[in-house]
Amino acid sequence: MAAVEDSGLAGAPGRAPAWVGLALLPLLNLMLALALSGFVVLAVGESPWAALTVLAWGAFGYPEAVGFTLYYATGFIFTGLAVAMAFHAGLFNIGGEGQAYLGGLGAALVALAMPEGWPWPVAAGLGVAAAALFGGAWAFLPGWLQAKRGSHVVITTIMFNFIASALMTWLLVDVLIKPGQQSPESREFTPNAWMPSMDRALGWVGIEVPASPLNLSFAVALACCALFHGFVWHTRWGYALRVVGQNERAAVYAGISPARAVILAMMLSGALAGLAGVNEVLGVQHRLILNFTGGVGFVGIAVALMGRNHPVGIVLAALLFGALYQGGSELSFEFQTINREMVVVIQGLVILFAGAMENLFRPQVERLFRPKGKGEGGAWMT
Repeated sequence: MAAVEDSGLAGAPGRAPAWVGLALLPLLNLMLALALSGFVVLAVGESPWAALTVLAWGAFGYPEAVGFTLYYATGFIFTGLAVAMAFHAGLFNIGGEGQAYLGGLGAALVALAMPEGWPWPVAAGLGVAAAALFGGAWAFLPGWLQAKRGSHVVITTIMFNFIASALMTWLLVDVLIKPGQQSPESREFTPNAWMPSMDRALGWVGIEVPASPLNLSFAVALACCALFHGFVWHTRWGYALRVVGQNERAAVYAGISPARAVILAMMLSGALAGLAGVNEVLGVQHRLILNFTGGVGFVGIAVALMGRNHPVGIVLAALLFGALYQGGSELSFEFQTINREMVVVIQGLVILFAGAMENLFRPQVERLFRPKGKGEGGAWMT
């Protein structure tokens, strides 16, 4: 009987099934956010069902819309993975915006220095490597300050966002600006340094799809998801990060260096965020411009929270926010009373309930699905 009690099959009430926290709770939070968004739409005199239909059609209703949705989701996957990597080590990296900015800078510097004639896999590969290197280096400093000087990573990463913005403004106004123009942007990269668009890449194998901003960065993002899973759950370094994140004293007792784990986690987190710059700089703009990130680093926080810091959940959450971005544009176009600001309100409600208030229904829902044990519900009473 003791063995049965130790296994959790008897005795104290057990925990709710894993799918409750991984799937049911995020779904309930999303439904509540959409319900409240419906009241907002109703308040301006429009039909919530019609608005939801237009939003879904604008995000997934035709091939070009799907391309735009996946394009937005690509950046969110990178920054969501970045937040999750730091979170597994017990860190809250909110500097993804600045790290993506510096990642785009690294990719742009390689593209600007790239001579014509190089094959695009080499040129684009060097750009991807430079983006990861610059993003990781930008995150190394807050990680080192936390590990060696005790500076809180939340404070330092958000400050580094402003430093990155100021640095990029100076570079594009005084250093990298194309000669003879006033717009703060660099010259266009040589075509061999571009990240191929998805319609071009699929055309190589005989598949025709409409043109859209979606590019091969999406494939890189999916590859990073697989690498993330393998690293965090199937390597000794990932195990060390998770031990430090769950119990630093136990990590020290086991011979794991918390300082080394913090620095490693922040560098990997910054490298993932830096890759978000590739999607925009090499994949779409083909030049370095100001504010190309567009808030992707901050949305990544909500994506990681809603995705429960797991690659599969992050991909699904990124698709949701990509759909909100693309479908929201269609929504503001079709309804005169629904402007872009109202779309931002809908996105904010999803972030609120998926992130800040993700535990709103947790006690009640887990109580419903928690198996009854001895002394609860009479099942084991004698």
